[in-house]
Amino acid sequence: MNAASKKILIADDDASIRLVLSQAFTRLGFQVRATGNAATLLKWVSDGEGDLVITDVVMPDENVFDVLPRIKKERPKLPVIVMSAQNNLITAVNAAEVGAFDYIPKPFDLDDMTSAARRALSRPADPEAARAQARAVRDDRLPLIGRSGPMQEVYRTIARLVGADLTVLITGESGTGKELVARALHDMGRRRDGRFVTINLAAVPRERVEAELFGKEDGDPGKLIEADGGTLFLDEIGDMPLDAQTRLLRVIDGSEPAVNPKTGRRPNVRIIAATNRDLRGLIREGLFREDLFFRLNVAPLRLPPLRDRADDIPDLARAFLLRANREGLPSKTIDAAALDRLKQHPWPGNVRELENLVRRICALYGEDLITARIVERELADQQPAAPGEEGPATLAQLVERKLSSYFADQPDGIPPAGLYDRVLEEIERPLIQLTLSATRGNQVRAAEILGLNRNTLRKKISDLGVEMARARR
Repeated sequence: MNAASKKILIADDDASIRLVLSQAFTRLGFQVRATGNAATLLKWVSDGEGDLVITDVVMPDENVFDVLPRIKKERPKLPVIVMSAQNNLITAVNAAEVGAFDYIPKPFDLDDMTSAARRALSRPADPEAARAQARAVRDDRLPLIGRSGPMQEVYRTIARLVGADLTVLITGESGTGKELVARALHDMGRRRDGRFVTINLAAVPRERVEAELFGKEDGDPGKLIEADGGTLFLDEIGDMPLDAQTRLLRVIDGSEPAVNPKTGRRPNVRIIAATNRDLRGLIREGLFREDLFFRLNVAPLRLPPLRDRADDIPDLARAFLLRANREGLPSKTIDAAALDRLKQHPWPGNVRELENLVRRICALYGEDLITARIVERELADQQPAAPGEEGPATLAQLVERKLSSYFADQPDGIPPAGLYDRVLEEIERPLIQLTLSATRGNQVRAAEILGLNRNTLRKKISDLGVEMARARR
């Protein structure tokens, strides 16, 4: 892409934003024109000016969501990046529906904006590749990804439930995205201005569940009161102890008073529960209350496993690649053969397993293009041992196998001097990269997990050349 031959049109009624963006793109070698109203932007577009539009949503004379269809009719191939301070799911969905190339929430990171602009200006010439890239950009900003039949049914159910304030029970295997659905129901529903409070009942010690949920005597009000006016998400409800189930049932039906000390009133909470377990089976075993099940199962919503919607895997993989890049990992693309191999995998860990695989490949491989060979290698490394075979190798065994090659590859069996430092560097770099990826670039948290002083971690990041361009420090 020759930057000097590309012109960017910027529209925002905030003069400071126009100035910052104009200076940034001019420094990168682009031609820039900026305006504070939609009418001028439309005139420029009609005159054939510009290779890219970057525009705010709310302009003094028009809303850009009303303008975009006209731009698309006039110049269907002109990419448009929409930015807005109204950072919510509805804005992102609206931007996708009217054909925006990307949606950037305000306040934005300048690196994110310039990266989005470069992607828009270097879109693939192949129409299908361009459409796939546009879908990936759109999908990366949405909570749920997929156009398959099973996912269309999920979307239809969500659409019916967002306008109602019903209790919802979400079922599905681990890794299918149950919390994402719960958040979507909250963000698009009547309680979007309230809090979305989560408690994972499988992660809380059984003896502390009631205190976490209903409060403690030391003044901690508990998750139920925290969610007053919003949504309480009870994740892994099948792991809730029977005593806590009984108390939750009493609170739901009103037989046990629960009062928010700040308002003096009973908390007004929508409950969304989720489980990967068979609650009816737990009822038969006496491990789950049948009356609580019927209280929670007012509006059931089942999420399909990834193996039942394999057609969504290409869109998911591309969106995860963009997400990983935005969080600081190297930018990569994936070829058709690699996507076909991903579609053949059974994915016992579902969408979460796929995202983890994509992030791992981004962190550990230097190639810009992910091929079927790379995917095959990673999937093979993750396969459990077959019955009767030796169990998975320990880290020490894997390291020993790798180190043996350092000696075997040398004519005299003796590697060059400095082996110790080279090995440490090879291990440290992916370890630090993966930890930073898991903490989304939070160096304080990464240092805590690694057991390092933060200054030590920062020096290692610099010395090892760990990718940190877009990670949050």
